[in-house]
This record gives sequence, structure tokens and C-alpha cells, in this order.
Amino acid sequence: MPLSEEELRLLEQMERALVEEDPKFASTLRGTAMRTSARRRGIIAAFVFALGISLLFVGVLTEWYVGIIGFVLMLGSATLALSTARTRQAAASDPRNGGGTSHPSGFTSYDGGRRPRRGRGRSSGGARAPFMERMESRWRKRRENGGL
Repeated sequence: MPLSEEELRLLEQMERALVEEDPKFASTLRGTAMRTSARRRGIIAAFVFALGISLLFVGVLTEWYVGIIGFVLMLGSATLALSTARTRQAAASDPRNGGGTSHPSGFTSYDGGRRPRRGRGRSSGGARAPFMERMESRWRKRRENGGL
């Protein structure tokens, strides 16, 4: 359920008050620390992946269990790198690139507190409304038609 005009106005006032009271905390909430930690995790994942490849090759030449350890390290670092890439994509598509209502405070308001979903690029047919919107419109029609 989307926020009403009154609720959006109150939210904006609270955000402005937060920025005025504690600008350092407000900048933390904006996501600058998140980008820094994502970059750090990406670098660590790349280093651990290289270490895993090295251990894999050493395991081929020496003992088999060293190769297994190398493979597990590679798998773990690849998982970390993929989650970091998703975090970076979410941060890049977030507030300032659209997807929400940007405020002068630097915060972004999403309709109903949720981020808008991207379309899945259907090859056939036109754009369809999201599932919940279709269900809500059906429900409204039923109530208007007397419950039938």
C-alpha cells in the first residue's frame, strides 16, 4: 500500500531533521560506507580467488586435499564477488539514477517503502501491471459491483 501525501510529508520532515541533527549519521545512511565496503569485499574476493587457483594447481602437483581446499576457496570467493556485484548494481541504480523520489536531503523515498520492480522484458505482448496491482483492481471491481 503506497504512502499517503501526509505520510510522505512527515517522512520528508523527519529526514530533514535527521540531516540537521546528525549529518555524519545521515551520510552513513545514504550508502557511502556501503560502497566502500562493497569495493573492499570485491578486492578481497579477487585476492582469495587467486589464492584458490594457486592452491588448486599446487594440489594437482602434490596432495589432492590441497586442491580441494583451493577449489572451496575459489567457490567461496566467487560467491562473495557475485554478492558484491549485486550490491554495487543496487547502489548504482538506487537513489540518484531514478527509481524513487529524490529529496534535497539526499534520501530517496520509494512508493510504499518498496523499490520499484524492473520489467522482465517480455518478448511478446505489451506491458502488464504487476500482480498485486491486478489483484487490487479486481478486488475494487468486485466491491463496486456488489460483491459478485
